[in-house]
Amino acid sequence: MGLIAIFVAFAPCGAVAEAQQPGRVPRIGFLDNSTASGNAPLFEAFRQEMRKLGWIEGKNFTLEYRFAEGKFDRLPDLAADLVRLKVDLIMVSGGQPALAAKSTTTTIPIVMANAGDPVAFGLVASLGRPGGNVTGLSSLVPELNSKRLEILKDTVPKLVRVGFLRLSGGGGPAGEATMKEIRPAALGLNIKLEEIDTQLDAKGLESAFQTAKQKQVGALMTTTGNPFFTERKQIVELAVKHGLPAIYPQKEFVDAGGLMQTTRISIGALLFTWTRY
Repeated sequence: MGLIAIFVAFAPCGAVAEAQQPGRVPRIGFLDNSTASGNAPLFEAFRQEMRKLGWIEGKNFTLEYRFAEGKFDRLPDLAADLVRLKVDLIMVSGGQPALAAKSTTTTIPIVMANAGDPVAFGLVASLGRPGGNVTGLSSLVPELNSKRLEILKDTVPKLVRVGFLRLSGGGGPAGEATMKEIRPAALGLNIKLEEIDTQLDAKGLESAFQTAKQKQVGALMTTTGNPFFTERKQIVELAVKHGLPAIYPQKEFVDAGGLMQTTRISIGALLFTWTRY
């Protein structure tokens, strides 16, 4: 939802409005590493909010969707395709799509969300003065993952092992930053972190949960990002099926029946949502 909120904020007065000329409909590119079906609820919410502002898809703006479907190596070609179409703005969710877009164009504005640490990824020069053509928000993903681990430790009695689901291949710079933060956090909490790579399809996720049970983990975490978000229903169902308490990065996991979710850091306190397991 972060990408929708920030784009809606930019749309009326930013690059989209500037691109609008008499007889010309602005074209917006959307680049993501997950799937169209998984993003459907987000785009419906996006269209509703845009309509409230007088922006109607197909009438006074168009969207070009490009989904890598979990294959990171497709992102550069998909980004290049959007640039060839001369879109006026590129929306991205996550560090990998943002990097692919930035490496393809230095002139088309890029609006990102959930990029973790955009400075460490090389997306912006600094949060205060980003420079270049990339803007958006940072979700503090690595720091929140450490907090999720602390909450699991407090919640699950005598927790010794935690399974951490991540994309096969490590997830690029975003995945590296996450692991760099969470590994020492697990060590400090005297928790054995079992890193479990998975493909985000039915067979891959089932195999990952089987691995988690074999490793005798007492609880589960997932990495953040749209690929896991789009498979949230199946992930939650598998966690229940295998009797694994899990903490998730977004409210929608809890809405799908997940145990609990951290939301954000606010005034020194971590806010989180519970549902009965």
